[in-house]
Amino acid sequence: MPKWQSAIFRTSCKIPYNKEKTGFLLNCVVYAQGKIGVGCRYESKPNRMIKQNGSGETNMETNTANTLSGVLRKRKSRTRIQRFMYAMRQNKWLFAMAAPGVLFLLIYAYTPMLGLVIAFKRYKFDEGIFGSKWVGFQNFEFLFATRDAWQITLNTLYLNALFIVIGTVSSMFVALLLNEVRKKGLLKFYQSALFFPYFLSWVIVGYFTYALLNYDSGTINKLLESVGFSKIQWYAKPNYWPFILIIVYVWKNIGYFSVIYLASMMGISHEYYEAAKIDGANKWQQITKITIPLLIPVITIMTLLQIGRIFYADFGLFYHVPQNTGLLYSTTDVIDTYVFRSLRMLGDVGMASAAGFYQAVVGLILVLLSNWIVRRINPDNALF
Repeated sequence: MPKWQSAIFRTSCKIPYNKEKTGFLLNCVVYAQGKIGVGCRYESKPNRMIKQNGSGETNMETNTANTLSGVLRKRKSRTRIQRFMYAMRQNKWLFAMAAPGVLFLLIYAYTPMLGLVIAFKRYKFDEGIFGSKWVGFQNFEFLFATRDAWQITLNTLYLNALFIVIGTVSSMFVALLLNEVRKKGLLKFYQSALFFPYFLSWVIVGYFTYALLNYDSGTINKLLESVGFSKIQWYAKPNYWPFILIIVYVWKNIGYFSVIYLASMMGISHEYYEAAKIDGANKWQQITKITIPLLIPVITIMTLLQIGRIFYADFGLFYHVPQNTGLLYSTTDVIDTYVFRSLRMLGDVGMASAAGFYQAVVGLILVLLSNWIVRRINPDNALF
């Protein structure tokens, strides 16, 4: 072999390699047992020169540690801004596609966070946000000093937890049924029929519910009378309303969640089911051993996202469906409706902001805690 050989060594950045002795730039470090030609590509241009000794071996063995440390030093010396700008140049089209969504998030999700300072002030419209008096945690004390504070917190957690569990199970059940429909036209009809209630306003749903439950002319009371039962004053019996709210919530949202689970099911390879049929598995075994286990990551993500908003009650559901009836507050009053009435009657913006801040912090803690539990059980199913 000749005394000098030219070689290219591939890496992510150019660094000076043993510049004092050889004076060349090393594109990357590829080293295997000190031999030239192992993992290297030769070039005809002698712009990357590596000197060999008489036995055909290079002196890289003594300089590899210096080279790797130089790579690490240079990478550490880069600032975060430089790394970000480099990533921007490398992925400019991906960033351009994400820009509208990121801009929307910054304007409508992060910019309003500046208003959280209102939660710690006695806000007055004539003095403005920064001119209002700082009161610390007095707004939070007022929120929890009322006798109804713990009741509305319990209602919020209890009902939202039921919505998550029953909504997930019912949506999975409907998705499994839809997955068995083989005619595309019929499948589209079922999907549209189930998805349609999701687009209805809670105001309209509230009137539908009232038409069913009205004492004098409600459809359900008419049916009860026709079979010999007495009519029920639904809007004066709070013990019925947790079940009514669950039924209304599932009816309105089951189409949305079932479509998500159905899309995940359609992504499962049919080879799994064919192999299970060959082994003699029935339909129930295919569902329990193939479909549900493969949907666990999707179910976990959807559940974690809903847990993050467990302290945020659906205002339309809890305000319009019970018609804001005072007799039902013991089971239908939640944090959002309570704060709305307090803001409407008292005009206390600071207390309303404190309630929103409280919901956001507790929701974040619940998401982090739930994700930590999932990550301890199965890291692959964790949200982050």
